[in-house]
Amino acid sequence: MVRLIGSGVYLVKGTKVLQPQGSQVPDALQGHRVETEELGINPASLDPAAARKNTISYHILSAHNVANDSSTSNARETLKIRFDALASHDITYVGIVQTARASGLKEFPLPYVLTNCHNSLGAVGGTINEDDHVFGLSAAQKYGGIYVPAHQAVIHQYMREMMARCGSMILGSDSHTRYGALGTMAVGEGGPELVKQLLEKTYDISYPEIVGVYLTGKPQPGVGPQDVALALIAAVFKNGFVKNKVLEFVGPGIANLSMDYRNGIDTMTTETTCLSSIWLTDEKVKEYFRIHGRPEGYARLEPGEVAYYDGMVVIDMEKVEPMIALPFHPSNAYPISELNRNAHEILAAVEEEGLRQLDNPALRFSLPDHLVGGRLTVDQAVVAGCAGGTFENLVQVADIVDHHTIGNGALSFSVYPASQPVYLQLVENGAAAKMLRAGVTVKTAFCGPCFGAGDVPANGSLSIRHTTRNFPNREGSKPGEGQIASVALMDARSIAATAINGGRLTPATELGLPAPVEPEPYEFEREIYAHRVYQGFTSPQPEHELRFGPNIADWPRMSPLPENLLLQVAAVLHDPVTTTDELIPSGETSSYRSNPLKLAEFTLSRKDPGYVGRAKRVKALELERRQFVAGRVAAGQAPVGQAPVGQVISSETVAKKMVNDEVVSGQDVLDPDVTGQVRVEVTAGKVATGKPSEARISDNLREVCLKVLENCSTSFSDLSSLLASTGIGTTIYAIKPGDGSAREQAASCQKVLGGWANIAGEYATKRYRSNLINWGMLPFTVDSAVGLTLKVDDFIFIPDIRDRVSRGEEVIPAELISSTGVKPIELWLRNLTTDEREIILKGCLINYYVGE
Repeated sequence: MVRLIGSGVYLVKGTKVLQPQGSQVPDALQGHRVETEELGINPASLDPAAARKNTISYHILSAHNVANDSSTSNARETLKIRFDALASHDITYVGIVQTARASGLKEFPLPYVLTNCHNSLGAVGGTINEDDHVFGLSAAQKYGGIYVPAHQAVIHQYMREMMARCGSMILGSDSHTRYGALGTMAVGEGGPELVKQLLEKTYDISYPEIVGVYLTGKPQPGVGPQDVALALIAAVFKNGFVKNKVLEFVGPGIANLSMDYRNGIDTMTTETTCLSSIWLTDEKVKEYFRIHGRPEGYARLEPGEVAYYDGMVVIDMEKVEPMIALPFHPSNAYPISELNRNAHEILAAVEEEGLRQLDNPALRFSLPDHLVGGRLTVDQAVVAGCAGGTFENLVQVADIVDHHTIGNGALSFSVYPASQPVYLQLVENGAAAKMLRAGVTVKTAFCGPCFGAGDVPANGSLSIRHTTRNFPNREGSKPGEGQIASVALMDARSIAATAINGGRLTPATELGLPAPVEPEPYEFEREIYAHRVYQGFTSPQPEHELRFGPNIADWPRMSPLPENLLLQVAAVLHDPVTTTDELIPSGETSSYRSNPLKLAEFTLSRKDPGYVGRAKRVKALELERRQFVAGRVAAGQAPVGQAPVGQVISSETVAKKMVNDEVVSGQDVLDPDVTGQVRVEVTAGKVATGKPSEARISDNLREVCLKVLENCSTSFSDLSSLLASTGIGTTIYAIKPGDGSAREQAASCQKVLGGWANIAGEYATKRYRSNLINWGMLPFTVDSAVGLTLKVDDFIFIPDIRDRVSRGEEVIPAELISSTGVKPIELWLRNLTTDEREIILKGCLINYYVGE
């Protein structure tokens, strides 16, 4: 079904996959040696460096690379990418606009689409959801953006229909930003990367490896795009085969797939942890652009005669069966037929792993409870979002449920067309009527079921969904209140088959569905968007005022990286993978993303409820340290250089200048995080007020500092000298953090609580690591043996961290202070660019741009 080729391969004329082995050139698919003469190619063309330039990916990346040296033959080269368009939804665009404003934004320099498909219901927090939407419209008006009101379309369907075009690149603040089947290389990243584009900066990455996905055969009737996608994810996620790489879809099987089918596979490639995706384009793509009124968006994209890939995934789609991804990850996938044959054994194993992952004895998670007569039976069914809510999927659902009933028992079945144009076509062709008669609830475009903001199941229930993810509690349950529900991912076809079978798990292939003779006709009603979507690109209104609701707050001020760091380990996560949903929950919590301090209260709340309290206690020590340092300078106890006589400055400015051994200036900057501000007056190069002393230090701060003075190898003569140059903060340790969403808040929430670093065995995705960097946090990695020794409340002292980051050092010596003593450890700070180091030194991306 799925075969992985881990070494480099050549794709010849789009059909032959050759795997070079010394002087031999065997056919990787057929297994026998092939003479280049038989293929009609020049043997000299089998050169990796030259053939790599014949991939579709190379041409698109090169066209968008604005680095001085546009050659991308060196795989280690840093690309500097400028995108053609941006996209955000309503739980990310407020923070992005706020960051861009603070960094000097005047207008949107490229098309920026703001959709409202996540907090569309306005059901949480009073007015705060709609306040965000009003802010979004005012931002589109002021800066020249494109605003898509709630219920009109989910973000990725709108971008497919209206913005994608062959050969372009789109950056979105949502991890499922994937439009490769339409010839657009799309990337999902955290908000700060979009800010860079809004400020006409670049997206800087090393040239990625390109992995071919070679499709053959034709899917069986009843097998849908989610089935192919889950088979792919199961094959490559756990082994990291395509992590941070670009997937390039090629092969004769593509011609057998409709556009909705291709889009359905493509959006799920995010769950492989790949960086992006791209597909060859053909007449079906051309027809898609014609239907959507944008024929100019089409261009033929295909690899050159001989293209080189760093690896290959071969999928025989004829052998793909209906699949089910059991809790709690899309990669936990099985053929439904296998699950039905071995239900007790498989469910017991999944339950055991799930309980270990939940790590909460108060929760009762039991999948075998859902076995009725030996067959898994479900409580709820949903088809929604960018993966499920496509026209073709819902037409198939309608045909399957036609002349059947969902019944009047506990089972419910809801579908969400991905856009109003799709919904209208379902009404006009009768598909909506078929579903309604069968008892299916047809709703408007909404991403809620994918992240826990809609259709939250009952406690203990199992929901089957054609959506993108099934992480723990992502369906909306609240473990802190004793709730647990779970989701299994399936294709819309088998979901419909299961629904008409009373909720008993049923693969659609058992229905004997006929093979479609020709695609269902589809007409795109463009005027729906013309009537409702605000098109402001190239027409900013600078005089227009932004509209702020009471929950919309500016980012708190971030401090630069201090000379030394003393970090308390505030959380230790030993799960094989830690998702962004666990770092900062989605669902109801997402309504607070416009308020950084309020949202931070939920950090790790479902995984480690004690984290926030621990982080706040450490942050209080850091605030006390800053006040002590500022007061010490105010008392004339430290040299501060020459300063303007009579100039009033803030304590935070004095402290920062002293820590960095800089001349005190007249800048007046107050840190809102510091309570009880001490304003000091510069007189003749010194400042003088107050008489602070070490005696005023709290017992808690003294105890923490003595851990360093009494146990570590330092040059500090006393407590005061340590406090003057050593910032105090927190870090978390996780084996592999950052799988899942692009949400920047997974990092920013830690930062506003006083976090300075993450320590990991590795990072699950490039986008999470980038979020850490952009919020001024150190993305350390460590040897697994070190990670296993870390415990909550341990301290790590990192001397000279500012100088080491500035010098580009990658091995950072530190000392681990635990209950058993002190030992030296190494922290690794690999592969940071010059700009990334500067962002960390400044404290965050906002500071970096303000200082330019």
